Amino acid sequence: MGATVIRSTRGSKAVLAGAVVAVVVAASLPLWGESSWMREFVEISCYLIFAMMWNLLAGYGGMVSVGQQAFFGLGGYVMLALGNLYGVNPFLAIPIAAAVAALASLPVSKLAFRLQGGYFSIGTWVIAEVFRLSIANVSAVGGGSGTSLTALRGISRSVRESTTYWVALACVVASVALVYVFLRSKEGLALQAIRDSEVAAESQGIGVERMKLAVYVVAAFGCGMAGALYFVSNLRISPDAAFGVDWTAFAIFIVMIGGIGRIEGPVIGAIVFWALNKFCSDYGTWYQLGLGLLAIVMTLFFREGLGGFLNRRLGFDMLPTRRILKLGAEPVALKSQPVVEARV
Repeated sequence: MGATVIRSTRGSKAVLAGAVVAVVVAASLPLWGESSWMREFVEISCYLIFAMMWNLLAGYGGMVSVGQQAFFGLGGYVMLALGNLYGVNPFLAIPIAAAVAALASLPVSKLAFRLQGGYFSIGTWVIAEVFRLSIANVSAVGGGSGTSLTALRGISRSVRESTTYWVALACVVASVALVYVFLRSKEGLALQAIRDSEVAAESQGIGVERMKLAVYVVAAFGCGMAGALYFVSNLRISPDAAFGVDWTAFAIFIVMIGGIGRIEGPVIGAIVFWALNKFCSDYGTWYQLGLGLLAIVMTLFFREGLGGFLNRRLGFDMLPTRRILKLGAEPVALKSQPVVEARV
C-alpha cells in the first residue's frame, strides 16, 4: 500500500500565487497611489505584525501575554535613540531596535516563565508597566511627555513616506513568510504539541523550556520591529503611546476575529479591523462599544474565527501547516480501495 504526505492543496497554492501578485502590485503603490494610502498601510502593517507575533506566542505556544507592548515600545525608543542621539539612519535602526528587543526578552523571560496561566498574563503586563515607568524617567528621550524623531528632517516627505511604505511591506512579507516556514517545520509541530500538553510533549523528548524561550524571543523581535516601524511613520513617541495596553487589546481583537492559532487569522483580522477603524471610528464611544460587542459575538458563536469558519464550511485552508498522510492513494488500479487519512 502506497503512502503520500500532502502539505498543500490547490486552494493554498492559488492563495500563494495571488499573494505574490498582490505583493508585486503593492510594491508599485508609491508610483501611482496617494500618500494617505501609504500611511494607512504602514499603520495596519504594524498592527498586523504585532498581532501575528501575539498569535505565535499565544495561539501556537499557549503563552497568553498581555505585555508584549513592552517590546513594542522598547523597539520604538531604541530606534529613536539611535536616530536622534547617535545619527543612525532610522530605517537602518529598525532591525537593530528589533534585535535589542529580542535581547531584552532574555532576562525578562527569566521572570515571566516563573509564572503560569493567568499569573503569566498579569506578570507580563506588570513588566510592560515597569518598562513604561523606566523610560518615562529618561530625560534624554523626552521623559514622560515624549519627543519627536528629528533624524529624518533632512529627507523630503515623499521620499520618507515611500521608503517607510516599502520597509513596512518588506516587514509584513518577511513576518508572514518566516512564521509560515517555521510552523511547517519540525519545530512548529513541537510548539503546537507544547501548547496542547507540556507534559506529553516533554515525554516525547521535546525541549519545552528551550522551545518556549525561542518563541518568546522571536515574538519580542517581531514586536520590537513593529514598534520601530510605527514610530518611524508617526515621527513622535511617548511612554503612554509606546507602552499602552491598547496594543495588546487590539492584537487580541484582531486574532480573535481572524482565528487564533491560524496563520491567516491575523491577516483576516487586520483587514476587518482596518475596515471598522476606517468607516466607524468617527462614532467615538459607540465604535469602541461595537468592537467589544463584536468580540463577544465571535467568542460565543465563532470561536475559530473567520478563517476557521471558512475552513469548516468550505474546506478551504489558505495557509495549511498540517500534514495529511494518504494511504492507498497511489495504485491506479485500486480506485475502489478506501483511502485512509491521518492528519497531523
